[in-house]
Amino acid sequence: MERSGSWLSAMVVLTCLVAASGARELRVRSKAHKAVYNHTLATILVEYASAVYMSDLTELLSWTCPRCDGKTKGFEVIELIVDVQHCLQAYVGVAKDLNAMVIAFRGTQEHSIQNWVEDLYWKQLDINYPGMPGAMVHHGFYFAYHNTTIRPGILDAVIRAKDLYGDINVMVTGHSMGGAMASFCGLDLVVNHEARNVQVLTFGQPRIGNAVFASYYSDHVPNTIRITNGHDIVPHLPPYYSRFPQKTYHHFPREVWLYNIGFGSLVYQVEKVCDSSGEDPSCSRLVTGNSIADHLVYYGVGLMAETWGSCKIVMDARLKEYGGEDVKGNLLLSRNPSASTLRLPSDSNAKSNFS
Repeated sequence: MERSGSWLSAMVVLTCLVAASGARELRVRSKAHKAVYNHTLATILVEYASAVYMSDLTELLSWTCPRCDGKTKGFEVIELIVDVQHCLQAYVGVAKDLNAMVIAFRGTQEHSIQNWVEDLYWKQLDINYPGMPGAMVHHGFYFAYHNTTIRPGILDAVIRAKDLYGDINVMVTGHSMGGAMASFCGLDLVVNHEARNVQVLTFGQPRIGNAVFASYYSDHVPNTIRITNGHDIVPHLPPYYSRFPQKTYHHFPREVWLYNIGFGSLVYQVEKVCDSSGEDPSCSRLVTGNSIADHLVYYGVGLMAETWGSCKIVMDARLKEYGGEDVKGNLLLSRNPSASTLRLPSDSNAKSNFS
């Protein structure tokens, strides 16, 4: 349904409402928030968050894609999940240099980024998070992880990785909507599967629940860092209204805000570690969230699909030997990390396009 007025006008009006609200803000209660920001780790995980956007599944599963190099070289994918029906994608693998399992979720790709951002303004807190009285989230964010082929594929891969490597660390990452899914995944692993040593680090993720949920999340997954960048619009959405603390969305901690100071050729980036409230008014909330460009590049790494508005994937037809396809066309591809290469034909004509 078409909404009256432009989405930019809506943004200005909502920003003014937030600025005008003067009620006492609700603070997130956290028993033991232990997240420590590590710049080097963030610049590694952002490359994993970028690679998951790639559409060539053969290159992604074999870790030979154009984005599968640099600081992530040597990574071994053990599971690649593509929910074609809902335009979702994620992978699980092992990074031996980090001594960790890495789980990465792709951000939105189904529509243009502008349309997706516009939709974020109107998302309501409409379901209770199971097992936590008063904790509310939006069903779309919750559904994308919990009610698609993504979750069972992730959990199966986590079990296989632990069987192979023991109780190694788990690092969960994602950008934008992928960051929201990464957060639900980290919480799921801790609460429902008794995983230990879980760390979540996301880039430009939206708010996903209310303050009660944020406190619950922070208590269970304290080793969480949310990176925000400049005037990135997405971390400002869905909107936060301090006048309605019980009803509004609320970020969980801990935010690290990247912003530039200086001018001309004398510009450098500041990395500010924010307080434990989740809504530090001296961090990204200090500025107007009005930039899509700031949403698409973090630490100089592009975080976007190769083309917008399409869920097209490219894969060698014989890649299906590594997994199955359900009746809805969703793919679950697995490989043994001890296998150094995928044994596939070199003929490029063997590749097929799927939309």
